[in-house]
Amino acid sequence: MGKLICTGLGPGDPDLISVRSDRLIRSAAHVAYFRKPGRQGQARRIVDGMLAQGVTEYAMEYPVTTEIPLGDPEYNRLLAEFYDVWADRLADLCATQEVIVLCEGDPFFYGSFMHLYTRLRARITVEVIPGITGMSGCWTATGTPITWGDDVLTVLPGTLPQDDLAARAAQTDALVVMKTGRNLPKIRRALATAGRLDDAWLVERGTMPNQRILRLADLPDGDAPYFAIVIVHGHGRRPEVEE
Repeated sequence: MGKLICTGLGPGDPDLISVRSDRLIRSAAHVAYFRKPGRQGQARRIVDGMLAQGVTEYAMEYPVTTEIPLGDPEYNRLLAEFYDVWADRLADLCATQEVIVLCEGDPFFYGSFMHLYTRLRARITVEVIPGITGMSGCWTATGTPITWGDDVLTVLPGTLPQDDLAARAAQTDALVVMKTGRNLPKIRRALATAGRLDDAWLVERGTMPNQRILRLADLPDGDAPYFAIVIVHGHGRRPEVEE
């Protein structure tokens, strides 16, 4: 009897992969990962040069990404069918093999693997190895602590309606906004409404070779890359005691 192991790869820098994940990846005979059609895939790029010779790779290509609005029933139908098909394929393979699934960031934090996990956990043995989240890599890249003292940190998906984004941004001390991309203009408007735009930073491809950090207010209008996160640092609810 085999099993499925999902390894969190961290925010993008291969040096930030855990020792345990590194060991499993280098010894794996079967490796699966998500990607857009025709692309290498971010998870696969992170482990480039680490896979053993002769490894069998399974590229799980999304049937749709941004071509259809998230709220369209067809979007949900296509993705549900995609996850059903791959859950069956992986379950069959894991009847006799150990399979490693690569997941950037942490698998249980906005990760695609969660959709496979819920379909497979009652069918086969599934193990999940946590990874450093993308947001952690991004706020560390800014060189400023994200929270101080009693700061409350709020994590929001940029797919929320603008009014919801603005309301939540106004109520928190520190803020991380995930899923930017084409949502970035809406996120900017929401932060401006909440009075937080001047304190916001955009971190593109945090910890990766082409990392870029800039104030969100200084960014020209337009979309952001998929691997981009908006950061608003907290300043501390109580004065910190200096040593």
